[in-house]
Amino acid sequence: MGPYTHINVDYRFQGRIARVTIQRPEVHNAFNTQLIQDLQSAFIQLSQDTNLHAVILASEGKSFSAGADIQMMKEAITFSADENVQDALQLADLMQTIDTFPCPVVARVHGTAMGGGVGLVAVCDIALAANHVRFAFSEVKLGIAPAVISPYVLRKIGVSHARALFTIGERFSAQRAYEIGLVHVVVPTEQLDEALERTIQELLSSAPQALRACKTLAQQVGTMETTEALLYTAETIARLRTSPEGQEGLRAFLEKRQPSWHQD
Repeated sequence: MGPYTHINVDYRFQGRIARVTIQRPEVHNAFNTQLIQDLQSAFIQLSQDTNLHAVILASEGKSFSAGADIQMMKEAITFSADENVQDALQLADLMQTIDTFPCPVVARVHGTAMGGGVGLVAVCDIALAANHVRFAFSEVKLGIAPAVISPYVLRKIGVSHARALFTIGERFSAQRAYEIGLVHVVVPTEQLDEALERTIQELLSSAPQALRACKTLAQQVGTMETTEALLYTAETIARLRTSPEGQEGLRAFLEKRQPSWHQD
């Protein structure tokens, strides 16, 4: 897989977990065009691997991601309106690719997450943050707005919190991020990897295809009309119960043994 310029991808736990690590620590893992392309390419390739239980998204250095880098900002000033649309669509495509990734994506967040970096957190299914992390929708301070990431952020934190945080642009704590639903776990910095390990072990004990079905349910059912949701959910559980994985899981439970996908 790869090669990539600004990220590293490796497999762990007998190939059942992939880790994507952003590697631009000298600029606090800020986005540039190449980083966006690297992440897009990696997640598209990983989406083809049906054996994956999850993907970890992490960063090297002192920050998770500081958003767009200075060079991207300089280029944006010189772009026409149409060129800016095309430039923004690259980030939009990346956010959509991660958001719709077939299995869970887990964010390991440390340091600082600003602007588009918060967008990355928002498109992950599970977000774990060190208690020292500072977040911000800082775009307003630059005369712009968190437009591309807003659909995903709104789904996570709701309109009320978005209206306040988008317009104020102030930094807020990991604890506040937890309280508004942006992240799911907050731990002391020295316990972040331990918390990540616990999360991964829980995911590894879950059936891989059922994980994917659960993610799809969480994403889609809330937007369906009642009649559509009734049929969709009934068909989903029927399909899972009759699948080889579902049959194995139910039999393992009744026989009081570990299912075949559970590996120590």
